[in-house]
Amino acid sequence: MSIRSVVGPGLPPAGGLTVFEGQAPVDAAADVAWSLRGVVSNERYVNRAERAQLEARQQGLGRPDSTAAVLIPIRKAARWWQLTQDERRDIFEERSHHIRIGIDALPAVARRLHHSRDLGGPFDFLTWFEFVPAQVEVFEEVLAGLRASVEWTYVEREVEIRLTRPRPSRASRSSTISKIGPTRSGDR
Repeated sequence: MSIRSVVGPGLPPAGGLTVFEGQAPVDAAADVAWSLRGVVSNERYVNRAERAQLEARQQGLGRPDSTAAVLIPIRKAARWWQLTQDERRDIFEERSHHIRIGIDALPAVARRLHHSRDLGGPFDFLTWFEFVPAQVEVFEEVLAGLRASVEWTYVEREVEIRLTRPRPSRASRSSTISKIGPTRSGDR
């Protein structure tokens, strides 16, 4: 696992990462370097045609061969949140092509966005990506496109956490994450 600050302060080193779907166990917060929480919520800037394209191409998380994973927590500046919803949509898609960049990477790169802003944590969004290791170049193109966009001028904190995730078991597939944080033993 590697953790690097892209913009702003980073996160302390950790030997591994544990993702809890739903409610985290009570003892999960014991002896961890940091903990992040987010919820899967309604789509904010996607129109119906874009949603249809995403649904048609996205294959979802937990594909057995998609063992490369990246968690990217970001926080946007107050000036982003002072914009109206339609002003943010204009920057997000019409000028930055955020959705188009994501659609073009499908189905190679699966992702899930978790909203964190209203939970009081240090980030506004936690985005979890999974892909087959051989598709890392597709993922790098996604990152380069997003980071070069007008939208990214509003990002004041971004951390990139890369890891190899274990092959999922059937029981571990769910649609929400409540807590993400490093493991104590570093074995995940």
